[in-house]
Amino acid sequence: MSEPGSQGGLFASVRQMLATLLEIAQVRMQLLGNELEQEKLRIAGGLLLAGIGLMLVTVGTVLFCALVLMLFAEGYRLAALSVLTLAFLAGGVFVIRAGGRKLRSPGGMFEATLAELADDHSGLAPRK
Repeated sequence: MSEPGSQGGLFASVRQMLATLLEIAQVRMQLLGNELEQEKLRIAGGLLLAGIGLMLVTVGTVLFCALVLMLFAEGYRLAALSVLTLAFLAGGVFVIRAGGRKLRSPGGMFEATLAELADDHSGLAPRK
């Protein structure tokens, strides 16, 4: 009799095909997990920048209010306060825009996973 490991046949072929399909599914799930992690980091970074920008705009607004209150003051306090106000407002707008750019997805979500699935689909399509 022949050994069980060396037997060919239908069941061995089906078992090998199922093992291959499971391996393909595992690779695709790992790729999807990687892309989910990248999206999570991208969104968290964008929200952090947006929060910092919002804080800077808030400080700039408070300084602008102080500037209006000090319009009638003498000396260089008015110039210093106006420079600080403009610096905080400009920094806030810059950071908010950077956060918005970071939140925009350049090629769509799960780009690599969708490309691999399209390759799988075209590989399984009947050839003419």
